Amino acid sequence: MNRRSLLKLGSLFAVAVPALAFQEEKSKLKITGVRLVRVRPKRPLPTYTPAPGSWSTGGVEVANPMSIYPRYKAMRSLWNPDPGKLEGFCVEISTDKGVTGYGTGGAGGGAVVEQHLVKLLVGEDPFDIERLWDIMYRSTLPYGQAGIAINAISGVDLALWDLVGKALNLPVYELLGGQTKPRIPAYCTGNDVEQHIKFGYKRLKIAIPYGPADGWEGQQKNLELVKQTRALLGPDGDLMLDCYMAWNEQYTIEMAALVEPYRVYWMEECLQPRDYEGFGRLSAEIKSTRIATGEHEYTRYAFRQLLDHRGAAIWQPDIHWCGGMTELRRIGALAAAYDIPVIPHGGGAFDSIHFIMATPNSPWAETFMPPPGGPDEVYRRFEEDNHITRGPEGIYARPSGAPGLGWDVEVV
Repeated sequence: MNRRSLLKLGSLFAVAVPALAFQEEKSKLKITGVRLVRVRPKRPLPTYTPAPGSWSTGGVEVANPMSIYPRYKAMRSLWNPDPGKLEGFCVEISTDKGVTGYGTGGAGGGAVVEQHLVKLLVGEDPFDIERLWDIMYRSTLPYGQAGIAINAISGVDLALWDLVGKALNLPVYELLGGQTKPRIPAYCTGNDVEQHIKFGYKRLKIAIPYGPADGWEGQQKNLELVKQTRALLGPDGDLMLDCYMAWNEQYTIEMAALVEPYRVYWMEECLQPRDYEGFGRLSAEIKSTRIATGEHEYTRYAFRQLLDHRGAAIWQPDIHWCGGMTELRRIGALAAAYDIPVIPHGGGAFDSIHFIMATPNSPWAETFMPPPGGPDEVYRRFEEDNHITRGPEGIYARPSGAPGLGWDVEVV
């Protein structure tokens, strides 16, 4: 009998359970507390001022849904919520046996956790993940189904998975069925292209700076960025474009034709979310590249709409927004039935990477490097924290083998 067949909860109980069957077992744990917390790394990184002009600082122009308004065009901080307002959250779930779990959810979800979900969770068995997800979803239907309510459910669900992994002394990818690949090919998002190539990436996603409001001149600047990146990357690497809900159908068709000589692997989020008909028309029209989307879609129901319209060749749900690990598994299963790859937004993060490791139709992880200009320790830690290795496909990552999701933080 291997270690997946015999799962142990310390000295509290021991029960032979095959993968995922823990959800049918009574853990002898009871949720006693649900609260929002602030956490910090146990090993904080040194602070530094990024090199001038670094893309990762956020002080550069990137095409976005608000680009049509000159007042907000220059940078996202001009229209995003002010720092500290409507931000993401971290939730701690505690039990009567001292086992705790932590999870993070999307913007604004913390209020829903505190003011609604707590009363539905206290007293419950944390191993009843599917049941608790359904309770949270059904109870928030009058005001939820997408956005803040699903952000809240996502964070709680991740905390439950973390708690179960800690209780059974297993990393979450083992709970999900074990690894499907020895290591995960990774791509890097951002326009600090030279830094990323020097580090070893052979797959890059660049943020497109301009959209329809910038006319022909903007199109040419986009084209020049793609051309320069392909020249630096070389003919064999994979190049993707992040369009961040900024384009329309005609502009997307025109840009696809312009960048065709540079072998773009996918164009991402060209249209606004829930324009399923528009994505379907683009996917039917454009043959030179793949259409990818899903970062701002919520639950399997949205992805079923995307599927019905044949709207994307690659799905990109975000685990902190789509409904957590429980719902991401459902989305992945739906995609698998149609041979659609699922490459989660921010999938290289310490939590969603467990899904990628355990899911055959999830081939890559998205990663973000620290901005250039920092001390060597920053980049060494990036390698350590993401379990980076190198090989024929460039950079690879792995999830932590620690119990649960692999948090290495302390509550402040």
